[in-house]
Amino acid sequence: MSDAFHLSMPWWEYLVRACIVYFVLLAMIRLSGKRTMGQFTSFDMLLIVLLGNAVQNALLGSDNSVTGGLILASTLMVLNWSVGYLAARSARAEKVLEGEPVVLARDGHVFRNVLRRELVSRADFEKAMRENDCDEIDHIALAMLETNGHITMLRKPDKSG
Repeated sequence: MSDAFHLSMPWWEYLVRACIVYFVLLAMIRLSGKRTMGQFTSFDMLLIVLLGNAVQNALLGSDNSVTGGLILASTLMVLNWSVGYLAARSARAEKVLEGEPVVLARDGHVFRNVLRRELVSRADFEKAMRENDCDEIDHIALAMLETNGHITMLRKPDKSG
């Protein structure tokens, strides 16, 4: 039982490892695009589980102690809170961390090259149309891929009076 709280490396090394892994994963997720985080599929859930398993040794090394795990968990939670705090208070940081919304369609014209670049499938776009009560592309005034990965649409005003 005494090994449950014995650290196999200095406490500060857990902090360094957690920071490195957190920021590298944050960058990888950010670079993978908005759609990665906006719509969770079974593939995305599998990726998250595998990422957690893949970085476990990078975080813990050979340590299996409760103390090491608690240091890491605390560090990751503080990092996550700090990044959120920074993004909420700095427009520049928010832009770097979360990106900017992207125009997918305007005035009934869909920008197919933007859809491809942002990894938005035709099925996802059509689903967003249904959710926004746009039965025809001509009814779309503006379609945006938001920073959280969701597609929002504004309909053109009805001309029927």
